[in-house]
Amino acid sequence: QVQLVESGGGLVQPGGSLKLSCVVSGFTLESYAVGWFRQAPGMGREGVSCISKSARVSFYRDFVKGRFTISRDNAKNTVYLQMNSLKPEDTAVYYCATVQSADGCMLTWSSYDRWGQGTQVTVSS
Repeated sequence: QVQLVESGGGLVQPGGSLKLSCVVSGFTLESYAVGWFRQAPGMGREGVSCISKSARVSFYRDFVKGRFTISRDNAKNTVYLQMNSLKPEDTAVYYCATVQSADGCMLTWSSYDRWGQGTQVTVSS
């Protein structure tokens, strides 16, 4: 059974850090690009960061550059999103998604065909 399971979300104060994990099962991650997306209440889903299957390529949206770091461990079928210097505007449900691809990635949600259920991140004092 194909599954993507995010974890690591929670409540954190502004300036704090969280590390999200996305563990996949039912398929081997090494052939897939992975993206992290988020959706705040009343807002559309937006791309945050993505990483290619080899990890040689990664992209970040401007609003997280310098604060978030994406990484992957194909042996563990896991992708991570380290989030530092969190701001209240980072509050959202965070989703990981995968798509089988060449060695690149994209930040358009419609490009991905497998999704996790999401994990809530709340940044508040």
